[in-house]
Amino acid sequence: MKIKLRKSFICGIKGEILSKKEFQFIKKHKPWGIILFHRNIKNIDQAKKLTYSIKKIFNDHHYPILIDEEGGRVSRLKKIVDNSIFTGTFFGNLFKKDMQKFNLYYKVYIDQISYVLNLIGANINTVPVLDLRRNFSHKIIGDRSYSYNKNIVNEIGKININLFHQNRIGTVIKHIPGHGLAKKDSHLNLPYINNKLKFLERNDFCLFKNKKSLFAMTAHVVFKSLDKNDCITHSKTAIKYIRNNIGFRNLIISDDISMKALKYSFNENIKKAYDAGCNLVLHCNGNFHEMNKLAAIAPKVNHFIIKKTSEFYKLLS
Repeated sequence: MKIKLRKSFICGIKGEILSKKEFQFIKKHKPWGIILFHRNIKNIDQAKKLTYSIKKIFNDHHYPILIDEEGGRVSRLKKIVDNSIFTGTFFGNLFKKDMQKFNLYYKVYIDQISYVLNLIGANINTVPVLDLRRNFSHKIIGDRSYSYNKNIVNEIGKININLFHQNRIGTVIKHIPGHGLAKKDSHLNLPYINNKLKFLERNDFCLFKNKKSLFAMTAHVVFKSLDKNDCITHSKTAIKYIRNNIGFRNLIISDDISMKALKYSFNENIKKAYDAGCNLVLHCNGNFHEMNKLAAIAPKVNHFIIKKTSEFYKLLS
């Protein structure tokens, strides 16, 4: 099925197999991609069958299947492989302590994850986390961040993208333009950041520059120096800044549109994300009622999304 027939959203599903209504939904509304979570993965054979059943609808073995496999707390593959000790901070500390050991361990780690992802049919991992850690950072980021040192975050971020690309896995830099200054969990509340633009450009924002990732995920965070009212996901000014000043030229995906940080109605949250300039809106929880609302609002993919999806497909070939 051609890319141009798809709609510009990504959604999750409820279980380990596609339900009848999910099958019909995907066939009818043609989301750009599907994201997998722990609830969707029991073992390699089951996960393989699940992704195959999704790709078969589109007759497309490159169809985008995303997964959140950061290691540490955020691990969707734990029923297959245990990555719980491999937090971002684990690798940040190793990078600082022993560069040679880091290069060896990190390559083996990413090769191993990529092998499993290729095996189960997933082709985009939503890493690296480029959020700069602070002593006061909310624990929702915490050890998902590589370091308190921006140079370490920057270097590991580049290595992460390159290694996954070598293994034919797309990456999603997150949470653009930075979540490390937030003192609140954006799953529950909207964080406001008061720091001046110059400070942000020297620290958090610069980590998202010159990254070769084909995708970026927005932070549901208000940076008052960019937009006093709306978070990045909802701010035209902020998305414009990401394009023009940070220089990110590829596909921008909203963080989960059902998160409680977003302060408008569900429909309004979706509309505002598209209006701001998010190319793809992400919905994770598999709530069918919400998915239908999103599908009704989501526009068909435009020329830019088609072009960038084709570039992603080249990476997979």
